[in-house]
Amino acid sequence: MMATVYKSTGSWYIVQDEDGKVFNARIKGKFKIDNITSTNPIAVGDVVLADMENELESTLTITDIAPRKNYITRSSPHNRNQHHIIAANLDQSLLFATLKDPKTSLGFIDRFLITSEAYHVPSIIVFNKSDLYKQKEQDQFAEVKEMYEAIGYKVQLMSIEKNIGVEEVKDLLRNKTTLLSGHSGVGKSSFINIVFPELSLKTQDVSGWSGKGLHTTTFAEMFNLSFGGRLIDTPGIRELGLVDISKQELSHYFPEMRALINQCQFNNCMHINEPDCAVKEAVNLGTIHPDRYYSYLNILESIEKKSY
Repeated sequence: MMATVYKSTGSWYIVQDEDGKVFNARIKGKFKIDNITSTNPIAVGDVVLADMENELESTLTITDIAPRKNYITRSSPHNRNQHHIIAANLDQSLLFATLKDPKTSLGFIDRFLITSEAYHVPSIIVFNKSDLYKQKEQDQFAEVKEMYEAIGYKVQLMSIEKNIGVEEVKDLLRNKTTLLSGHSGVGKSSFINIVFPELSLKTQDVSGWSGKGLHTTTFAEMFNLSFGGRLIDTPGIRELGLVDISKQELSHYFPEMRALINQCQFNNCMHINEPDCAVKEAVNLGTIHPDRYYSYLNILESIEKKSY
């Protein structure tokens, strides 16, 4: 039978067949997908082929995996040289961010967008906790929104606490398979509790000493939306390590740089010190935002360090 993976807990998977019936499933023996080396061979969102193992206990044995439309990956939390597939077969990714309690850095947002670009997953950025924003944060949001929307990303403002913008964000999910991600403490669980009140997911406050959220979700899990579509909740990510992205190709995942690459004098231009660099010229002219360029340089340096 064909089934879709809704949750992975390590050795067991929770899957649904085409009629919506739920089964526990597992892999027997070794299971390797060609050309993909990850800590998890099967991810939430995968479509699998399975045989009935025990009808009384509703358990299946997974025998094969259907080709993926796409997937999003990150470096493994346990081994930075390996990668972990967060979810597969996505229509879009929704990144929850906050400008306060906790503050999401633009570097983290950019790394998430790069990963989404690399795996051909459209991204939307949702800034939550707008009820906490004073004038400083309001001005910052206006600038960040303008910066990201100028290069093609949708940016949405929301306050779950005051129920502002929540319906607009819910509408973004309609009839799509959406990955929901972000730091712990940005409101992912609170949002899911609004969309699925029956789940009563545990939420936690931001850790006072670190300013970072506390982890509440252990495994990625997919939920069916009553108004059509599916939402994948992910564990809170503190850092997002890029996987299999070389220094040479990094600029390809910045849309505003990608548009200019063929105008540089050198084919292998890194947009640092080379003459006649169209990207640097665009930064000087203000058509590429300097924050995005500095983010590119910082990420480039982190890739350099990792390669030694």
